[in-house]
Amino acid sequence: MAGTNQLMGGGGLHHVALKTKAWDASVEFYKGTLGFVEKIIWAYPDGNRAGMLDTGGGNYLEIFEDRNCTPAPNGALLHLALRTTDVDAAIARVRAAGCKITIEQKDVTIKTINGVGPVPVRIAFFEGPNGEIWELFQNELT
Repeated sequence: MAGTNQLMGGGGLHHVALKTKAWDASVEFYKGTLGFVEKIIWAYPDGNRAGMLDTGGGNYLEIFEDRNCTPAPNGALLHLALRTTDVDAAIARVRAAGCKITIEQKDVTIKTINGVGPVPVRIAFFEGPNGEIWELFQNELT
């Protein structure tokens, strides 16, 4: 649904950025397990790398290598959500990659309060290779 924000001149989420201590493992996970596509990769003078991986809809995950990174406990980021047409298949790939499943796949109905009515969704959550929490999100409305 990108491109509908008149005030921003298109709008839409371009990317979310994460730090990683384990560059190669992170890139392999996002490409091999979740199907992200490498768009651009660059290196800094200190040898750390960074890059943008297309999540499949023109939105990107940007990864910054930081060998000294220690993630803050309970940081401000609650989770990242990936749109999918098949939560069950996606969570199976994540499980096979050895990730910790934090919430198994399930059907939920979001009871809206803005007049839209109930919105059925299928969701699952897992911990990514850098401790970040991902949600797999399947629905027809959003």
